[in-house]
Amino acid sequence: MGSSMSRTRRYGVLPLVLVLVVVPNLWAQSRTPHIGYVYPAGGRQGDTFPMEISGQYLDGASNVYISGNGVRATVIEHVAPLAGQLSNDLRLRVRELQKKGTDAAGFKEMAEIQKRFDASSNRTAYPVLSETVTCRVTIAANAEPGEREFRLQVAAGLSNPMVFCVGQLPEFREKDWKSGPADANLAVTLPADINGRIVPGSFERYRSLVRRTQPYLPADVDRYRFAARRGQQLVLAVKARELMPYLADAVPGWFQATVTLYDAQGKELAYDDDYRFHPDPVLHYEVPQNGDYVIEIKDAIYRGREDFVYRVAVGELPFVTSIFPLGCRAGEQAKIELKGWNLPTKTLTVDTKGKKPGVYPVSVRAKNLVSNQMPFAVDTLPESLEKEPNNELKSAQKVTLPVIVNGRIDPPGDWDIFRFTARAGSQIVAEVNARRLDSPLDSVLKLTDAQGRQMAFNDDHEDKGAGLHTHFADSLLTATAPADGTYYLHLGDIQQQGGAEYAYRLRISPPRPDFDLRIVPSVINVAAGGTARVTIYALRKDGFSGDLTLALKDAPKGYVLKGDRVPANQDKAEVTLTVPPTPPAEPLSLVVEGRATVGGQQIVRPAVPAEDMMQAFAYRHLVAAKDLKVAVIKRGGVPASAKALGSQPVKVPAGGASQLSVGMSTDDTNHN
Repeated sequence: MGSSMSRTRRYGVLPLVLVLVVVPNLWAQSRTPHIGYVYPAGGRQGDTFPMEISGQYLDGASNVYISGNGVRATVIEHVAPLAGQLSNDLRLRVRELQKKGTDAAGFKEMAEIQKRFDASSNRTAYPVLSETVTCRVTIAANAEPGEREFRLQVAAGLSNPMVFCVGQLPEFREKDWKSGPADANLAVTLPADINGRIVPGSFERYRSLVRRTQPYLPADVDRYRFAARRGQQLVLAVKARELMPYLADAVPGWFQATVTLYDAQGKELAYDDDYRFHPDPVLHYEVPQNGDYVIEIKDAIYRGREDFVYRVAVGELPFVTSIFPLGCRAGEQAKIELKGWNLPTKTLTVDTKGKKPGVYPVSVRAKNLVSNQMPFAVDTLPESLEKEPNNELKSAQKVTLPVIVNGRIDPPGDWDIFRFTARAGSQIVAEVNARRLDSPLDSVLKLTDAQGRQMAFNDDHEDKGAGLHTHFADSLLTATAPADGTYYLHLGDIQQQGGAEYAYRLRISPPRPDFDLRIVPSVINVAAGGTARVTIYALRKDGFSGDLTLALKDAPKGYVLKGDRVPANQDKAEVTLTVPPTPPAEPLSLVVEGRATVGGQQIVRPAVPAEDMMQAFAYRHLVAAKDLKVAVIKRGGVPASAKALGSQPVKVPAGGASQLSVGMSTDDTNHN
């Protein structure tokens, strides 16, 4: 009997032990913390305000990391979906409070319970937005304006990055859509940054119509009223897709915001659903008379989701619409021409002394307000300016290779033709950089010999490094000269468009074998002493096909990269990162470099961190991030302990089984 009981106790307890050991490891593998949106997606210098963060697997939210200086945040509360038993317990608690009569404390407790039920109700429609974290954000008065990266630290590590904007204008926020019908015309004072969301329709006035005509509620339409004076040059710039580039489960694969301007009588004055090739709209409007005006924001096809977050900057704001030239040679000064609205100057001098080849942001200030940023390219090749007339073979502009030509397709339908000589067997590469530098040009290239015979042609060339682009409008072609002689390169706009803003940088040169790297994901969560798998993408240029050697740069002791090579002719490789057994106090930043020898010279390029994002159920994009973050988690899979809920002992009958409710505690003292 004693022996039988001993065996029963041993084998009865064993399944319970296995559950406690296995579950945390599975949890760590499948529950990667993910943020769906932050709202509002920014704030003003010097302000303190609450922020809502929605996502999935945000248990143990404890800290916020915002890139740059001058912004800090404190986590206040985490509300998660309710488990079955806990849901029943809370319902019973509400009944108890109702039976005994509620005082102020009772009403407060019931409100908190209702809040938890509200969070759970979102799980069915949008599981990826099923949890909410509230934090308080403080922005220093001297914080640099512009976009930052926002990450949330939870028990399982760091979340994906989200865009967070530091602004300079007074902030306004639409009424909370959960608290009742939205305000038809929320009054704002210009200039202003307006924050809102286009959520599923919830207006009572729509409900009878919906029952008769549609199976779903129409989406939200937000309107804001403001006073303006005659002659004001208003700019209305919307950020929506810019805040969240891609939605995996939506078509189109982002929030397609539209902006409409009305007068006080409801007459439409201006409308925009995009700005050139950017999905986010921008309006410029000269106010005809003093009075009230209304801005309307909605989705182009009347969708609504909680993650359709937007910011609208409104006022007499400086806005750059184009620059020329789009770049210059490294180490030189360039005087660039500016076009736009409310600009304090028409020219700007850019000094590239000490700058490496790359793309740098350019902006201007007007009355202490910073304009939008424009990309400016820096390269090492000799540069020249396009000279008109050059739209016929007889007037083709002569250039000497290698060269970068800065030019414009102006007027519409214009062609720019360049003449150069090449030796037999020499390779020629022609590449346009325009759309990637914010030019509306949709380029096309054609290479011909002296007799006019076409040797090569290209319209669009995909650049996998341009992760925010969905139309690769820049052209690239390669060819081999069949004989010594003169050759002609023709450049135009495939849609026969043109104008002063249709600028380009045209590189004509022998091949310059090179590469860029992307490392995915941009955040690595790994148990102390453990190993994480990451993917390195090699973006090869001008025919480079050689081996790439990978290594950590200036990494702390204990961080080791293995599988440190992208083989020749391969575009990606799986590598592993091993971390030390003792977690650092804070997540840290790492840099991975790639090296290759080309023509006897060693090329070193950093691996740019990126997120592999899906758009519209099918298309994938590598969206660059600012920083590669590594969060080392205390050993045990996740920094959480499993414990039985309740104080009663668990009895497991011989040869039988018992149900056990298990919760996760984020108390650091219980970590193993």
